[in-house]
Amino acid sequence: MVSAKTYIPGQQPSKEFGTAAKTFLADYCVDCHGESDPEGNLTLEGLGPVDEINAATWTSVWAQVALKQMPPEDMTQPEVIERLQFSDWIVSELTREMKDKGGFHAHMDPNKGNFLDHDLLFGKLPEGIVLRPTSSPARIWRVTPQEHITRLNELINTEPEYDPEKPGLRTHGDVVPTNHGGELKLYFGTDRIIKWQGGTVAYATSVKSVPAVLSSGRIHGLENYPDFYTVNSAEATQIMGIAGDIIRYMAEGPLSIANAYQITDDPKSIADKMEGDLRGLPTSLIYSTKVVRPLTPVHDLMKRDEVTDQHLRAAVDYLFEALTFRPPSEVESDTYLTIVKQSVEKLGKKDGAVLGLSSIFLDRDALFRPELAEVGTPDDDGRVMLQDWELGMAVNHALSYIRPDETLRTAVIEGRMRTRADVKREVERMLADDSIRKPRILRFFRDYFDYDLGGYICKDSKALGATGADSRGTKHYDAMFHATASTDRLIELILQEDKDVLLQLLTTNKVVAGKADDEYFGKARSREEIAASKAAEKKVKAEAARKKAAKLKAWKEANPGKEPTPEKVVRPPFVNHGVTKASLTGPTVYARVSRRSFGRGSMKPERVLATAPEGERLGILTHPSWLVSHSDAMDNHVIRRGRWVQERLLGGAVPDVPITVDAMLPDEPRSTLRERMRVTREEYCWTCHVKMDPLGFPFEMFNHAGLYRETEQRKPVDTSGEIINSGDPALDGKVANAIEMIQKLAESERVEQVFVRHAFRFWMGRNETLNDAPVLQEAHRAYKESGGSMKALLVSLLTSDAFLYRTRAAGA
Repeated sequence: MVSAKTYIPGQQPSKEFGTAAKTFLADYCVDCHGESDPEGNLTLEGLGPVDEINAATWTSVWAQVALKQMPPEDMTQPEVIERLQFSDWIVSELTREMKDKGGFHAHMDPNKGNFLDHDLLFGKLPEGIVLRPTSSPARIWRVTPQEHITRLNELINTEPEYDPEKPGLRTHGDVVPTNHGGELKLYFGTDRIIKWQGGTVAYATSVKSVPAVLSSGRIHGLENYPDFYTVNSAEATQIMGIAGDIIRYMAEGPLSIANAYQITDDPKSIADKMEGDLRGLPTSLIYSTKVVRPLTPVHDLMKRDEVTDQHLRAAVDYLFEALTFRPPSEVESDTYLTIVKQSVEKLGKKDGAVLGLSSIFLDRDALFRPELAEVGTPDDDGRVMLQDWELGMAVNHALSYIRPDETLRTAVIEGRMRTRADVKREVERMLADDSIRKPRILRFFRDYFDYDLGGYICKDSKALGATGADSRGTKHYDAMFHATASTDRLIELILQEDKDVLLQLLTTNKVVAGKADDEYFGKARSREEIAASKAAEKKVKAEAARKKAAKLKAWKEANPGKEPTPEKVVRPPFVNHGVTKASLTGPTVYARVSRRSFGRGSMKPERVLATAPEGERLGILTHPSWLVSHSDAMDNHVIRRGRWVQERLLGGAVPDVPITVDAMLPDEPRSTLRERMRVTREEYCWTCHVKMDPLGFPFEMFNHAGLYRETEQRKPVDTSGEIINSGDPALDGKVANAIEMIQKLAESERVEQVFVRHAFRFWMGRNETLNDAPVLQEAHRAYKESGGSMKALLVSLLTSDAFLYRTRAAGA
């Protein structure tokens, strides 16, 4: 099959099945996948054009060809352009055929981004490939659950301003964090609660809160792509209900959720009203009289007896901008004013205003961010540059969860957000100002490293106890949510230095540690060490009992006929025999955790910046937050850890597991995980597992609670692994353990480039194409020449054509 002379990435394939795909299959595939004894029991003989029936087969062919797994290395290989054209044709046909049958989206998934050959993006392109100036498609992005709840929080809670003396504390503009149980909620009036009945659970039940409504399907990896999410009718209904609660609180504060007598600065004065068991009831709370919520035109409207168009419009315009981050147009303002007036006429001022204003919460731009490029003239390549509010909002959204600050807002209004230089000016200004919070950057690192999932991994209690971690109650899960906040803070500290950011994240010996981390960064004891620890404790207890008995005997001899006063029973401190604790000390730092939103069970912000045990830890991939996030209920997850290294550091990719594969390890309680994983070395499995298992096994130096260990099943733990076919021959070879592997990878230019690819995906909201090669190369150059500066990388990406330009759909 002779390749075409010219290949333009993104150009719609024009060849029919008979003249392109059929020839490719005949030349490169049918020899192994014919009718008689086909490899993998897959026959491609007679495979017809793409249709609903054979779509799964064509999807598998696409994956194997795009990843260069087929044809096998020892067979004749298609030219680069041939392979690209064939892959494009399959994607085009699958997209067309499955349009009304659930759609074909695999090629748009960020986990499939690495299907595009890394060397084509960062190396010299073969002759015949002609790149076009890049752009992103015109689209709308639905806001994430984190963005949405932070946006709503701005309406009813006043967050503290940035304190440079305590830069780690939660600040206005930071994301609303999850509570210590891992739930993302918006809380009403917690900054005014001064007393309550009961403990943590009673408090949590009593406090008014609303959960995040917008859905999110993330398990691992990037999630915020425009094509991923919509707002369904159930979510819209919930948002309307939440809107009513928020508007009433904006107007009346705690009076909207509590009785008047519950608002006092002297709890003793209402003691008669707080009698009985009120635990868990809203009436168990006492609020101070101090007004701390924002007082807005919505408050002013509700406080007045008369209703005028002026006050209604002020409330409409304020709420519109608070929710959409831009002022309404005259038409938008008039439309919502009419809705509110009609509601007031039918329901009265209070209920009518609440219902009418609630409709703004469902405005398109309150739930989505448009990048439709409806204004502007397309250039010769059909691209339109974003401008004014669309461009200003794109820049703001790239870094922030709250509405643009006054400087950016003014720049948009004055027509100074229309050029690449305008974007660079604002991005550099925002990056340089620590008081402007930038939670989107931290969100990227959460999505990239996947270290924030540990608290959601449900552990078998017995298996957890065997690791050496404290398995009592919810202590492990509390520790994991604390660990996420600690890792957040460590990343922020490295970003603050802004030098060799990726290298530092992978190789730092620093840890931000909380109370439980002495155990989690400790060493799991062997069975013999556990027995010795228990014997030592027994000896200490016996000696303490002997001394107590001797003391009592002496007292009775000195006080004949008298009975000693009973001593208060003191529960002895819990001793965890399963772990040798690490000694983690250092200066105090603060982590970004919520204000009191969950009673006395709230996470505390105080941490220490310590040094990890030498020879046992190196960088975030050896921290318990990452290790537990890549584990399961009973074991480490060699496959998931290895896949992470393959995809996020090496830029490789692994096809989806065929539905015919029963991906289960044998149940052998006395075997090591490596021994049980012998099944993945079977020929049919090893083709994919060779890309993951050798990269995951080095992390066996840690157990599934993240503790360092030297034995497993009373055997010396085997931490050997290997980097195979990485794309960089200098990286390939055997490694003794995770630390050696990480050190090797951290120095690699290829790993830097793969990091840039993931940053591109996160901030562009799509997978890279060959046309993006110049953008990626320039971003990597900016990162490298700046000494590994994340700020330089961001400036490069956010001033690139891929970020600035949009291409409208045909006919738009």
